[in-house]
Amino acid sequence: MKTPLVLIPGLLCDAALWAHQSQTLADIADIQIGDTMSADSMAGMAEAVLADAPERFALAGLSMGGYVSLEVMRQAPDRVIKLGLLDTAAVADDADKRKNRLELIKLAETGKFKGVTPRLLPLFLHPDRLTDKPLTNAVMEMAGRVGKDAFLRQQRAILGRIDSRPHLAAIAVPTLVLCGRQDGLTPLARHEEMAAAIPGARLSVIEDCGHLATMERPAAATAMMRDWLIR
Repeated sequence: MKTPLVLIPGLLCDAALWAHQSQTLADIADIQIGDTMSADSMAGMAEAVLADAPERFALAGLSMGGYVSLEVMRQAPDRVIKLGLLDTAAVADDADKRKNRLELIKLAETGKFKGVTPRLLPLFLHPDRLTDKPLTNAVMEMAGRVGKDAFLRQQRAILGRIDSRPHLAAIAVPTLVLCGRQDGLTPLARHEEMAAAIPGARLSVIEDCGHLATMERPAAATAMMRDWLIR
């Protein structure tokens, strides 16, 4: 029997973020992609995910998808059977990150949305992958599909999120904490912090990899997720 699995994309991401996982894990998981484009709050995103999800399911989110996953765990912990937190953080934004988000919001609101992704690309990807045209094109096209309006809703939701660290000790399901070694947006130290706080969590690190691990190193990310699902 396959495991119901809900995958939640990050900021400016859609189902393409999980393309390799959706295809390669289909033998052991019934996969659906959570909606992160309709609501403008973490609570609203979590409610949308729960409304579409099976009664009980495994849950994995990357970056903003991890923030949403932690909110799902607060709203409906009894419905989640396994948790995956990928390239994300439990801590809320500091002053510098809030300032950067507000600048990106202003850029998008003044008609320069297409200028947002080139600014974020060096934060999304390992430096060595910035010349990988198929990968960078896939990331840019994905952001284009998400579009300005959803991007603004997502940024406002992220700005309004709480510090989830006090809630980590209450997580009582098998948890995978995964990140790229060179993740510049949510560094390894944030993942070590989460893994230490969640009882029994397993920390997995992908070498030579930045923030979008599931696209940058898809085979490695999928292998770690398969182990998590069958363990």
